[in-house]
Parts: sequence; C-alpha cells; structure tokens
Amino acid sequence: MDVAGLNEVPAEEARGLLRPCLDVERWIEGLIAARPFADAAACLEAARTVAHPLTPQEVDDALRHHPRIGEKPSGDSAEADHSRREQAGLGTIGGTVEEQLAAGNAEYERTFGRVFLIRAAGRTPEEILAELQRRLTNPPEQELEETGQQLEEIAVLRLEEMLR
Repeated sequence: MDVAGLNEVPAEEARGLLRPCLDVERWIEGLIAARPFADAAACLEAARTVAHPLTPQEVDDALRHHPRIGEKPSGDSAEADHSRREQAGLGTIGGTVEEQLAAGNAEYERTFGRVFLIRAAGRTPEEILAELQRRLTNPPEQELEETGQQLEEIAVLRLEEMLR
C-alpha cells in the first residue's frame, strides 16, 4: 500500500493496517486524524512525532506483541511477521552470544519487569548484546524512555515497509 492508499482507506481499515506497526491507540488515532498525508515522508514524520513520548502504560501495551530478542516469533499475526523479518538479519546466533542474550534477557526481565526491546533491523547480534548489557545499567525511568524510543523506531520502520 502506498500513502495514497493509506489516505483513502476507511478509518477502521487504517486502524487494522497501523496496529501491527505500534499497538498504541493514541498513535493510531493520531495518524488517522493527520490524514491526508502529502507523501510518505510526511506520513513517516507524523509517525515519529504523534505519540512521542509514549506513556508507561502505552509501552507496556505495545510490548505485548514483541518477542524476546533472539527468539523466533511464533504465530501468523502481522506482528509476528514483522518481528521475523526484523530479526532475520541476526542470522543464526550461535554459542556464546546466544547464551549471553538469553541470560541478559532473563536479567533484564528480573530488573525491569518487561521484555527487552531493541530495533533489531540493521544491528548485529553482538551490537544487540552490547546494548542489552549497557541498558541493564540504566535507572528504571531512563530505561522506560529508551524502550519507548525503540518502539517508536520500530513503528516507523514497519510503517515505511508497509508504504513501499
């Protein structure tokens, strides 16, 4: 679908198209209200700004659809399809990195009470592991903010992919 198609679909259909990008009502409704977009760049800019910053509840709600980094998403939902494509660049994670990611994920969940989320697209497993280790040192408020920023980055990438 291109931006003209997104502009033209009924609001209910647009909600269904946007929800896999970021399951946050305020973001979805903000983008629908901002239509029509002059072009894809305007749509993506709105996607970057309309929900920033995400509230703690919005972060928690959006994380329900995200698998642990390094784990292959299951199911046939649009969210699972996105996650599979985004993590495909990780290739086959082997040995030590895979073990460290698993241990880091567990520590992160114990520390922050939610799944570790990072934009995987364009990052190597080693870069993700380094970010995970760095973010484990964040105070809770800073980590919540970083998680929200990662959700926003993922949303924009997913929307950009949808508009191609």
